[in-house]
Amino acid sequence: MNSREKGTYYETLACEYLTDRGFVVLERNFRCPAGEIDVIGRDGPWLVFVEVKARKSPVSGSGAEAVTHAKQKKICRAADYYRTKHGIGDFSPIRYDCVSIDGEQTTWYKAAFEHVF
Repeated sequence: MNSREKGTYYETLACEYLTDRGFVVLERNFRCPAGEIDVIGRDGPWLVFVEVKARKSPVSGSGAEAVTHAKQKKICRAADYYRTKHGIGDFSPIRYDCVSIDGEQTTWYKAAFEHVF
């Protein structure tokens, strides 16, 4: 399995995990000039931008630890692009989450980070 196939596999697992918990997936693999967002959806009133990270073993740390400040900045820029493209105003509640798949353990970190400029 190549890296793209692995990414799709883990994103599918994350979407199943999220939807089992009431999350509504609106879009997967949103790509724009500013970057990419793995999953975009709704959790109650929140428009949520989700980064999915997976690790087979704890040697490399958890998946959530791989969401660096630079990666957060790219996600936020792509989220701004998405919001502009879809006419979503500044006063709409948004959140940046992370789904970390570490071996057999899946963890959903709500509000994993704040908007980074």
